[in-house]
Amino acid sequence: MSVFKEFRTVVIKMVQDEMDAGGLPRGLDTARITVEPPREAGHGDLATNAAMILAKPAGAQPKALAEKLVRRLALHPQVTGAEVAGPGFINLKLKDEVWRAELARVLIAGPAYGDSDLGAGKPVNVEYVSVNPTGPLHVGHARGSVYGDALANLLAKAGFKVTREYYINDAGAQVDALARSVHLRYREALGEAVGAMPEGLYPGEYLKPVGEALAKRDGKKFLGKPESDWLAPLRLYAVDAMMALIRGDLAALGVRHEVFTSEFSLVEAGAVDAALKSLTDRGLIYTGTLEPPKGKKIEDWEPRPQLLFRATQFGDDTDRPLKKSDGSWTYFASDIAYHFDKVRRGFADMIDVWGADHGGYVRRLQAAVKAITEGKGALDIKLCQLVKLMDKGEPVKMSKRAGTFVTLRDLVDEVGKDVVRFVMLTRKNDAPLDFDLAAVKEQSRDNPVWYVQYAHARAHSVLRNAAVEFPGIDVSPATLARGPLDRLTDAGELALIRLLAGWPRLIEAAAEAHEPHRLAFYLYDVAAAFHGLWTRGRDEGAIRFLVREDRDLTTARLALVSGVAAVVASGLGVFGVEPMKEMR
Repeated sequence: MSVFKEFRTVVIKMVQDEMDAGGLPRGLDTARITVEPPREAGHGDLATNAAMILAKPAGAQPKALAEKLVRRLALHPQVTGAEVAGPGFINLKLKDEVWRAELARVLIAGPAYGDSDLGAGKPVNVEYVSVNPTGPLHVGHARGSVYGDALANLLAKAGFKVTREYYINDAGAQVDALARSVHLRYREALGEAVGAMPEGLYPGEYLKPVGEALAKRDGKKFLGKPESDWLAPLRLYAVDAMMALIRGDLAALGVRHEVFTSEFSLVEAGAVDAALKSLTDRGLIYTGTLEPPKGKKIEDWEPRPQLLFRATQFGDDTDRPLKKSDGSWTYFASDIAYHFDKVRRGFADMIDVWGADHGGYVRRLQAAVKAITEGKGALDIKLCQLVKLMDKGEPVKMSKRAGTFVTLRDLVDEVGKDVVRFVMLTRKNDAPLDFDLAAVKEQSRDNPVWYVQYAHARAHSVLRNAAVEFPGIDVSPATLARGPLDRLTDAGELALIRLLAGWPRLIEAAAEAHEPHRLAFYLYDVAAAFHGLWTRGRDEGAIRFLVREDRDLTTARLALVSGVAAVVASGLGVFGVEPMKEMR
């Protein structure tokens, strides 16, 4: 339990004591009471909104209620100051020993510090990447891949039971185009002069080895045959080949999924019919005619009876078609079936990570999930904005291998997976991101990847140097946690401990908001505070981490250094980034 949770319990007890004493009506709901860092460090260590939350139901003025609670809180043995701020917030100042005790917790937990039971083992499905299996992943896919993977890690750390899933979009016309492209490369591998790739097919060179492998496996089996003979088997072959390529790209980025679900397999198994039957039975599907889309000229619009889902009953702005004019299912119908399948597998809470170009599709699918779960399920759709790949401020040219874009593998090969992962999380998912190849290689505080990694490496360097300067010193976290932590009295040291103590609270807040990027900003702040303390020690001998003439003080400061390393490692672990112990 963190300091913030502990003192939330304290505040709630004080409220209960006031109710028992008759100063407040009984039965007040304390669920919305929070304890968090004040907006400005000079205002104290903790701030609570208890009086602001309870004033109205208690029939009291916030400030008057805050003064009652302050009188009680001021008597707590770990509180050195309590005061009312603004219209009724309460600021608390704690004894330094509280923060030293929290540092001991950090050391004992190590990188597991911040693990939470917030999720209480509740299942949550995180679906991410899920690109069409028609080629290698590109730089834009890297962002959604990393965001989804880090979000899954974050939710797991917060106590949710997470399933990572990839939806294979292998039932559409684009897969037919892929099969035709592979057939062309197959013919080329057998010696035919195929010329330029026809429009509408996939021109990238990545399909050449696929065609060559098919020719080696099947010889001339599909040569000179009508499309009806080879299209279906080549669809399966091509999708398998592309998914192997995509899995390899994801592995290079350190991204993993436990479940891969095929759209084609779902449709073939009758999943669409099953999902829509449940909606039909409840009167949510009907045959009707839609109004022309906004901005479309009436003479260009051909109204026709269609099978429609009553999406407007669930927050969408229009009802949605389920069948195309040729009688086949729409993508929307398949997506309803897919999410219905997730629900049947036990997932009431679902998160889908999509590209920004799918923004117009969000409301209809959320409406469908509300319908199929009868309002009991929740679908959070996170849109990832585009990534602009630069090099010294100039756009990077496309990849020769892919033909039209820069591949994810190109990027990983250039700067490494850890750099890619961290940078992709330095902005909120729905904000544009510039990825400059030159900037991420800089060794300066302007490069957050290097700056945070350097903090972890510097901490381990200090611990290694301590072993040299103090032969026999035990720098194991368990021993340091039992050390003379009362020697940590400098304002900078205590401020750094307070910052570390905010990690468990941040994990829970970021998990609830589905915002792993918050961790990047926090890790940067921890690195800055640690580097700042190290620099002070270089300039002021008394503040050095290693003080040769004072072994106890050194031991206490090594505990702080080790605590920094543990929290940074914890954060990088959520990001899927390896903490570096040495920088080369």
